Amino acid sequence: MRLKNVKGANEIIINGIYYVDNPCQYKGNWNKYFGNDNPIYVEIGMGKGDFIIENARRYKDINFIGVEKYDSVIVRAIQKSNDLELDNLKIIRVDANKLDTIFDKEVDTIYLNFSDPWPKDRHTKRRLTSYIFLDIYSKIFKGRNRIVQKTDNINLFNYSLESLSNYGYDIVYKTNNLNCLNNDNIMTEYEKRFYNLGVKINKLEAIRQKQDKC
Repeated sequence: MRLKNVKGANEIIINGIYYVDNPCQYKGNWNKYFGNDNPIYVEIGMGKGDFIIENARRYKDINFIGVEKYDSVIVRAIQKSNDLELDNLKIIRVDANKLDTIFDKEVDTIYLNFSDPWPKDRHTKRRLTSYIFLDIYSKIFKGRNRIVQKTDNINLFNYSLESLSNYGYDIVYKTNNLNCLNNDNIMTEYEKRFYNLGVKINKLEAIRQKQDKC
């Protein structure tokens, strides 16, 4: 999701209250950085931050980290969160293919909300549920692997179901019509727009138990 550049975006970002400028230094020590032993949930591609910020507001006993690589998007999340008191929120600017340089067996859940579907076959490996990224995730999960995905793209959804299953995940929940409003469903910016247009939202939750070494 790219937006028009915000004047002074980089300065706004690096001065953000919840922005972590050099996340690599906390690899393996994120709980120590948060100052607690609460589970860590990561949203990859957090957009303008509605989803991760609302989660942090509702669930104080979970540490949330929003990941985004585009300055023009992450700056919006920074602006929204600066005036809030959220001790359980951090925001980092990094490409998803470098997550294993940021985390080391300490993440409990990964959210993939409305990721780029990369529809062309030659771009399959860029999808966030391709084996390339599943390999990366396996290095950063603390124990069991838990991935929650929402998307309006049925082709990406079906691809994810197959890819996750082939990688050893159990699909514990799936729906092709997450259009009903309820207190448990926190919407992203995209999702709010799609809901108003009557677009069907697909959602899955996949679990892979910890793989013991031989």
